[in-house]
Amino acid sequence: MDFSGLEKLSLVDFDDKITCTLFSAGCNMRCPFCHNGPLVVHADRARKIPWTEIRSYLEKRKGMLDAVTISGGEPLLYPDVAARIREIKDLGFLIKLDTNGSFPDRLEALVALGLVDYVAMDIKNSKGKYPMTVGVGDFDVSKVEASVSFLLKGTVDYEFRTTVMEEFHDADDFKDIADWVKGAKRYFIQEYKDREGCIERGFHMVPKEKALEFKALLEAEGIPARLRGYD
Repeated sequence: MDFSGLEKLSLVDFDDKITCTLFSAGCNMRCPFCHNGPLVVHADRARKIPWTEIRSYLEKRKGMLDAVTISGGEPLLYPDVAARIREIKDLGFLIKLDTNGSFPDRLEALVALGLVDYVAMDIKNSKGKYPMTVGVGDFDVSKVEASVSFLLKGTVDYEFRTTVMEEFHDADDFKDIADWVKGAKRYFIQEYKDREGCIERGFHMVPKEKALEFKALLEAEGIPARLRGYD
């Protein structure tokens, strides 16, 4: 497994922990609003950062960084993801995993091995609108459902999150989502930013007032919800 991006310092990716973020290239989805478009659409052209360079950086940051976020793309695309994470974990770092939930078996295996401390899983939309939202017309949501069910068991600490856009999300979607993830530990509604790097441009952010309505729909089902990115 190679990484194609390294954000050396983040104070927002993993609660109040000081982290760095590693980005893998490639994804099984084509969400048009994805802000890591080059890593998804042109994964074969993405640069590969030598592992020795990444490991050297992490070794020098022991005691300064608390955690490493493994993101993408979709990092669970890679069968050898566990080996890479184990090397990082052995250096003493906490691990946060960002995933779209399409590989429940690999997710469960990482947790069973004690290699992941926190999972941030995207809920792209209500089940019926998944194919449209992820840009894959025949997308089978059953694998995502399996990942949701696994996380709801509470075996590992986690969050669900949705980046919302006017073109994709409405109140009915969040009613469906709230029913789907009932019992969730926490949920974040994230502001969309139309910026360079998105697979497609021109979508519109959901106003804060509407995002608060979505939040209320989740909370009505007992799901602790917060806005992320909104002032």
